[in-house]
Amino acid sequence: METVKIGRKPEWLRIKVQGDQKANEVYKALDSLALNTVCKEANCPNKMECYNRKTATFMILGNVCTRNCTFCNVTKGRTEEVNPEEPKNIAVAVEKLGLRHVVITTVTRDDLKDGGAAHFAECIKEIRKLNKNVTIEVLISDLRGNWDALKVIVDAKPDVLNHNVETVKSLYKNVRPMAIYERSMELLKRVKEIDSSILTKSGIMVGLGETKEQVFELFGDLVSQGCDILTVGQYLRPSLKHHPVIEYVHPTVFDEYRDKAKEAGIKFVMSGPLVRSSYKADMPFSGEEE
Repeated sequence: METVKIGRKPEWLRIKVQGDQKANEVYKALDSLALNTVCKEANCPNKMECYNRKTATFMILGNVCTRNCTFCNVTKGRTEEVNPEEPKNIAVAVEKLGLRHVVITTVTRDDLKDGGAAHFAECIKEIRKLNKNVTIEVLISDLRGNWDALKVIVDAKPDVLNHNVETVKSLYKNVRPMAIYERSMELLKRVKEIDSSILTKSGIMVGLGETKEQVFELFGDLVSQGCDILTVGQYLRPSLKHHPVIEYVHPTVFDEYRDKAKEAGIKFVMSGPLVRSSYKADMPFSGEEE
């Protein structure tokens, strides 16, 4: 992988240090119930802002991934045993933290026959037992194209089903070598075929070497699959072992991407340098403006 020198990180990517009692409450709740968050594992730049809003994205099925994506900071290697108490623990945490919208994601578990689908469904079931009014978003892998497993998750009735395509089609070989662009698009389409009432969502990173034209084409592909919600954010390299940042995309371009995605037909679009897939995830339900 060729490294491209692009200079110092621009001002718009500087992250303000935050921390207060609300964030400490979230940390304590997660630790007491032995829960993982993608906020921590993926080194998300918004984690303190989200913790201070008393929100978090729970990461189930351990913190070790079976894929070898070159952009991701999540640990790769030998996976952990599935914890049968995890769904109940997440439900307790959601209630304890008073969340109005909860996001559940996972490392990719290709070692499990159903990719973890039954565990996702159980999490949704347990949360609804304790929190009938909370809206639930699941961020899932491509399940290796196991559409029976996808139906298990959809039948559990999450309010939002998110599957990130991550980047444009031409970069999959270098960025997502174990994934297939068309398979990810098909997953989003099949969700709508199974249950059209569920909102579908996807997310991409920019700055990996894509062109504007390729991004616009991706927007069209998402619309053709019925995608309702989109996040667009700047790729930030976790370490020198990861895919290089080819470009720091200017905030005005993110505004252009937001406008183009909406023009293409995507209903809710969050686009900005520090936007990540779970950033302000409750927006479709909160009435908050983008």
